[in-house]
Amino acid sequence: MAPTAPAIGFLYPGYSAEDDYPVIEKMLGDVRLPVVHTLMREDAHRVDALLDVGGADVLSEGARALAGLDVRAAVWACTSGSFVFGWDGAAGQVEGVREAAGAPASSTSFAFVNAARHLGLRRVAVAATYPADVAERFVDFLGRAGIDVVALSCRGIITAAEVGTLGRDEVLDFVAANDHPDAEAVLVPDTALHTVAWLDDLEERLGKPVLTANQVSVWEGLRLAAGSGDGAASALRPRTGLGRLFAAGLDAGSAAATAVPWEAGPPVPGAHRPTL
Repeated sequence: MAPTAPAIGFLYPGYSAEDDYPVIEKMLGDVRLPVVHTLMREDAHRVDALLDVGGADVLSEGARALAGLDVRAAVWACTSGSFVFGWDGAAGQVEGVREAAGAPASSTSFAFVNAARHLGLRRVAVAATYPADVAERFVDFLGRAGIDVVALSCRGIITAAEVGTLGRDEVLDFVAANDHPDAEAVLVPDTALHTVAWLDDLEERLGKPVLTANQVSVWEGLRLAAGSGDGAASALRPRTGLGRLFAAGLDAGSAAATAVPWEAGPPVPGAHRPTL
């Protein structure tokens, strides 16, 4: 790949499924996806640990490293380490990354919202690797954006390291088992989970869109770069092999260089916290 290809930078906590990014970089072929690993003092899907993982000191240090890589956009590639702060706290994270990286910024939590809205999704199932108390915060985050979670499943895995060991068959079985007939799509929110090589397999098995954390993180970064008007507009043309989200494409005129182009609305009328 030419060294002049546009770069989208990612802040990734620790080490688990960061190798999804070179896989998707190779599949895209015309964009660089550098990853900066951020400090993870404790690998635990617990609220207190996640608040530390997504702390301002940690993200600003990583974002300054991205600034030296001339990235067109920066994404905090951690779902739980963003939604655990709530909508306003996650927005504050993004603003801090934008300032330190000197580029449009977002996070995986907002990426799920923007990807779902791009596909016109309102009712989804969530297949979460997290414990229930963490996963429920993702449900609340989506609800703030007007997305109704009709089914939530929690695998209860504590560490990202363990999540990263799950293979293709385990991932396909887990996601398929936690679909719901009323869901228009299934969301799989952990960037520690390998998924990008199996996106088409997942969607073929379920017969509906499947949005996964590393997939939407890359899509979000490309969306931001395309909206910035600096030569990366072609990056979001329709693509194959990366699920319906990438197959849908996105023209530069529809891409806005902001993390959340839609204001958070009130909770979905009749929305509920699904039974675990």
